[in-house]
Amino acid sequence: MRLTEHDGKTLLRRHGIPVPEGRLLGEATSQDSGVLKAQVLEGGRGKRGLVRLVGPGEVPAAAAAIRSILGAPAAPLLLEAAVAIKRELYLALRVDGTAQALELLVHPAGGVDIETTPGLLRCNVAPEAPGALEAIYALLAPAFPPALAAPLARLALRLARVAVAEDLELLEINPLAVLDNGRLMACDAKLIRDDSAAFRHDAPALSAALEDAALTPLERRARDQGFQLVELPGGTVAMVTAGAGLGMLMLDLLADVGCPAACFMDNVQGGPMDSTAERLDAAYEIARRPEVQGVMFYTTLASRPLKARVDALADAIRRSPPPKPLFVGIAAGHAALRGYSLDQARADLAAVGVAALHDNPHDLVRAVAKGLRGG
Repeated sequence: MRLTEHDGKTLLRRHGIPVPEGRLLGEATSQDSGVLKAQVLEGGRGKRGLVRLVGPGEVPAAAAAIRSILGAPAAPLLLEAAVAIKRELYLALRVDGTAQALELLVHPAGGVDIETTPGLLRCNVAPEAPGALEAIYALLAPAFPPALAAPLARLALRLARVAVAEDLELLEINPLAVLDNGRLMACDAKLIRDDSAAFRHDAPALSAALEDAALTPLERRARDQGFQLVELPGGTVAMVTAGAGLGMLMLDLLADVGCPAACFMDNVQGGPMDSTAERLDAAYEIARRPEVQGVMFYTTLASRPLKARVDALADAIRRSPPPKPLFVGIAAGHAALRGYSLDQARADLAAVGVAALHDNPHDLVRAVAKGLRGG
């Protein structure tokens, strides 16, 4: 779940991290002033005119202008006290999926597009490991004076512990302000919580409402059926997968051959054991759009029986034939093949019109490219 700035700062405040005083805007008074910010779930607000410095009496007009840009007369807004910033820094913690670790990123300057600016410091952090604070300080010491490097290292370690405790995939503060008295304050906050850990946390009402409002009807239906679907603009292949890692792999492979995916699917915590029919129904709906040329189904089975998955797929195809060419791949481990071979799976799927069954993802994607583009 992506958190709004207001909800993210509420979380940080609960952990003792300094943030500016602020409130969600209700009725503005003539004395109100500060920084007025749209509460949306995407970045780039400053570039869009969604963050404005306002003086006394200026809040109503600024609020109306921001809401006009959003096209939402009741869009939530955060009004914060203005902060006298001596220096801006960038600090973020994110889950590094490749290293299976929490990564710290720090830049001596904050600002727009700072992640791509030279000078970004980074290291993996295990917040409860012996020597964690010393390792962070060693990263920061060459780039900051000791009077700043030491408190910055302590704050980074505290934030790493917050990220672990709150199951955050991303905790980004930009800018992290250095005040005149040397205090560090989070003047902006972007937080993303791992959806798989949602059962451990109460969902903030504002963030949950905005996430729900941002879903397309098809994405909302998938959520209600027990899996996650993300529609991707510009795609030409309705992609049916299970699992985030596998989905990302197939998404990249399709992009490499010039057949971008029109959707992405993932499992959710507590979802049904098999949602083959529901995923195909969603993919078929996407495939009926003129710009989408085909449907690709790919899954991997370690121990779940291959026969059960093939039977479910065949039944779904009999019930509702695909509106565009269907390409199928299944990679099955030894345990999944017990009593039922890939050759038998190919024969059973051929009986419902599936021309080929690929067990290698690269072969499947090449078949998609050849079938849809002739190459």
